[in-house]
Amino acid sequence: MERYRHYNDASRFVLPIVDGALIFGAFRLSGFIVQGNWHFTGYYPFFFAIFTLLWWLLSGQFANIYRVDRLITYPEKLLYLMRTFLLHACCVLACVLVLEMYWIPSRYIFLVYSLSLTLVVTGRFLMTFCYRAYHQHIARPNSRFVIVGAGNSAQELYRFLASHDPVGNQFHGFFTDDNPPAGLRNLVRGNLAELKNYCLRAQIDEIYFALPLDQRHLIDELSSFADDHFLSFRIVPDFRGTVRKDVNVYFYDHMPILTIRHEPLGIRANQMLKRLFDIAFSSVVIFGIFPFVMPLLALLIKLDSPGPVFFKQMRPGKRNQLFPCYKLRTMRSDHGQTELQATKSDPRVTRVGQYLRKYNLDELPQFFNVMLGHMSVVGPRPNMVSQLEEYSKHIRTYQMRHAVTPGITGYAQVNGYRGETRAEGSMEKRIEYDLKYVENWSFGLDLKIIGKTVWNMVRGEKNAY
Repeated sequence: MERYRHYNDASRFVLPIVDGALIFGAFRLSGFIVQGNWHFTGYYPFFFAIFTLLWWLLSGQFANIYRVDRLITYPEKLLYLMRTFLLHACCVLACVLVLEMYWIPSRYIFLVYSLSLTLVVTGRFLMTFCYRAYHQHIARPNSRFVIVGAGNSAQELYRFLASHDPVGNQFHGFFTDDNPPAGLRNLVRGNLAELKNYCLRAQIDEIYFALPLDQRHLIDELSSFADDHFLSFRIVPDFRGTVRKDVNVYFYDHMPILTIRHEPLGIRANQMLKRLFDIAFSSVVIFGIFPFVMPLLALLIKLDSPGPVFFKQMRPGKRNQLFPCYKLRTMRSDHGQTELQATKSDPRVTRVGQYLRKYNLDELPQFFNVMLGHMSVVGPRPNMVSQLEEYSKHIRTYQMRHAVTPGITGYAQVNGYRGETRAEGSMEKRIEYDLKYVENWSFGLDLKIIGKTVWNMVRGEKNAY
């Protein structure tokens, strides 16, 4: 919305000055606590200049820091401020280490950050509260608006504005020719033919168009009406109604790019973060756990049944590229049915193998696959080649799970979908969870899955056989 962009321009001039004054106060107070006087000499002015300049540069990258309207909530504002201060502290610490600026007392730095964070957060919340109180009790609403359409895009816009800025933006209703959902019928003010008269009668300020973009004639008609009567005409693209699928929007500079499928791991920065974590995590396991655990497990496997300690099988990985997947051997080596999925009470599984499978210990060698780049710590589990050939014929979305690197553990496994897949719908549910992971990946989700996996290892998997 245009008015918010203009407001941000003003706030980007006023609020940084307020921030600088508050940070200056934090520096003076910290100096008094450390040195016992208010003199601002020595290294204080230099450090203050670097500190404040870096804060302005970093905070300028987060537009929401300079928002005081109701479209950003207090928890969101606190999150943005804390995140920026954390990044700021990392940059300052890096500068101190690289430039060997050991002449700055650590106690002083800690006080500066504590007081700066406290003062800036308090000041920002106070200004936000005053701004919102003024607009709630004194100023007239910024906008009276209606929404054309009642589909998903229209409903999302209504819920957002109703929860974030119900005073500054007064909602006057939906206008649609379609039958609205039962929960919205009392909010529908009329059909599209009644829209223009209502806008003039109720002195509407903004019209939000939230119908599919293929209705060009209606868009041109409402745009001309808005221009003739000094109204703002906003388009909220209903891409789902246009292409009949969920659509995600990315921006290359100012150019919007539409994608039918959300792919967080298609972003280079996310790929690098995930790969660095994989290397670090697998290194800890290989060098910290393997020397103590693997010799014992190898001895138990050898004593239980003849054959090798490790089992290797070619599995399809990212983009169906085959790779050698390593496991601890849990079956007899003479069964000759390597492409047959394990079942409950499978006679091929050894006594030690039952426990290795139950507590996921047979997957430990796959950390070598992670180091080699064949696998990730978290991702869709790599199925057998025979399963790839079979399920690709019957399940259209099966191939999509191979758009990312397979993992030692996965979202489907920690939600109970592991083991035998003969039951009707079991593989479909596993694929459903795998695709949820692919489309909603985040570093936090990986950590959550790892935590659940560790807990399942402790208590034992009932579907592992």
